[in-house]
Amino acid sequence: MSSPAPLQVLIVDDEPAIRDLLRTTLTAEGYGVIEAASARDGATLAGNRRVDLFLIDLSLPDGDGVALIREIRGWTQRPILVLSARTQETQKVEALDAGADDFVSKPFGVAELHARMRVALRNASRSQASGSVIQLGEVCIHLLDRSVTRAGQPVHLTATQWRLLEVLARHQGRVVSGAQLLREVWGPGHSEQGHYLRIYVRQLRQKLEADPTEPRFLLTEMGVGYRLLPTSGMV
Repeated sequence: MSSPAPLQVLIVDDEPAIRDLLRTTLTAEGYGVIEAASARDGATLAGNRRVDLFLIDLSLPDGDGVALIREIRGWTQRPILVLSARTQETQKVEALDAGADDFVSKPFGVAELHARMRVALRNASRSQASGSVIQLGEVCIHLLDRSVTRAGQPVHLTATQWRLLEVLARHQGRVVSGAQLLREVWGPGHSEQGHYLRIYVRQLRQKLEADPTEPRFLLTEMGVGYRLLPTSGMV
């Protein structure tokens, strides 16, 4: 890729002023921003959009943010930060036990929030990969800086192509079912749309394989899913 795709942040908060502040400051930092004002809309967007980090308020007009955190944790390990005016220790513990990575109390400082987001994203990167580079012949997948090179030259991938490759890379050598790939790349709302996978796997092979018609690295396991088979492990 010539440059990494912007990281996408989903804000779930019913306060327009908070969303406006977050949209302005996060956009200025280079993030992509998606917004929801309710738990229902948050769940819908989480299931149908690519999201790299979630910012969730606990007090939502149609439900408790803790339930939304549990729902999201059922299908992704992407970082979740809680933004809430709730200050009781038991409420913080409940949110963390539900799967949140951190808890930021309102009112909050923008610099502190951004720092905590960076920490959560770094931790997620480290947990997703035991190393940083996967070799596929002359192709190198650089997980930590979200880039791909082929014979030393940058390979441009779209955001969705990268996300699919990243999921396969995290499970290198193992078969990943089509249903799991659809959930992790496109969200649970797309779990039955297998044609997405076939299209994007074909595109990845065009960019990564010497002969896309006879793939050596991105293999189809008939009736099950796909497997990324590197020439060497992560380093």
